[in-house]
Amino acid sequence: MALNLKKNLKTYYSIREVAEMFDLNESTLRYWEQEFTFLRPKTSGTAKIRQYQEKDIEQIRLIHNLVKIRGFKISAAREILQKNRKGADTKANALEALIEMRSELEKLRDHLDML
Repeated sequence: MALNLKKNLKTYYSIREVAEMFDLNESTLRYWEQEFTFLRPKTSGTAKIRQYQEKDIEQIRLIHNLVKIRGFKISAAREILQKNRKGADTKANALEALIEMRSELEKLRDHLDML
């Protein structure tokens, strides 16, 4: 069996780490936890320190795609995720792939321009 080098070995992420992943404020993540009932990171200790797992980050990715990238209001994003979560996930994946592909094409164009 081959070693999967792409697998992330980290189990929990702090709110600061997750906020940096999506270029958000920590307060935005706390607000989204209030607005989206399915987004509930684990909390530990008396200080209630949030510990985000991969499943939580995937939820945030969907919300981020709808609210920050596609421009939906919170209420519309909540409704989309309640009615058609699988469709929203598929569209988010497609959009990410297109953005990545565009970035690669721009790099190729820049490289060709240098020749």
